[in-house]
Amino acid sequence: MTGEPARVLLVDDQTLVRQGIRGLLALTREVDVVAEAADGDEALRLLAEHDVDVLLLDLRMPRRDGISTLEAMRERGVDVPVLVLTTFDDEELVLRALRAGARGYLLKDVTLEQLVSGVRCLASGGTLLQPALTDRLLRAMVERRDTVEAAERPEPLSPRELDVLRLAAAGWSNREIAHGLHLAEGTVKNHMSSILLKLGVRDRTRAVLRALELGVLSR
Repeated sequence: MTGEPARVLLVDDQTLVRQGIRGLLALTREVDVVAEAADGDEALRLLAEHDVDVLLLDLRMPRRDGISTLEAMRERGVDVPVLVLTTFDDEELVLRALRAGARGYLLKDVTLEQLVSGVRCLASGGTLLQPALTDRLLRAMVERRDTVEAAERPEPLSPRELDVLRLAAAGWSNREIAHGLHLAEGTVKNHMSSILLKLGVRDRTRAVLRALELGVLSR
């Protein structure tokens, strides 16, 4: 991302919620809400009409809900980063959303600064998976770890690869990880490629999910 505002499509079935989020984001020059949708069908239509950097997506909606919207985006090849807005009682839906392609999640009671930071993070190609912020989500992942067969366990990650993956889980870009770990950016990219290969996944979001399921990021 350059210094231009991140273009956002806001999707929530509650009008007051949309108005509230849009009003907050209007207070900053870093994010521009280019369109709003009340359900997934409307969101899919608007995605075809607008140039969008990030989709802010509610999960519980009538007609086409958030999970179905993510699945439809994947089927149609729509590669717009999705940031889920959720509540503490939605951990099961959050897990499904992340597996369906969402790049991260935020709770609906976040501050404006956290919301803007999350949008900018995804718009810059990052992810926003911070287990420390949602212990219940982490516990849900750990409970599912018991279902992972030993034969399915991948080759262990090296200590440096774990360092890289932990920072990626916190939403750091490759450049930020390189700076934080005093590495060349190319080295970080190589570590990330190795992580994806070892875990058998295609992107860093699924790498974090897989690592959580295996328990390697739970400390």
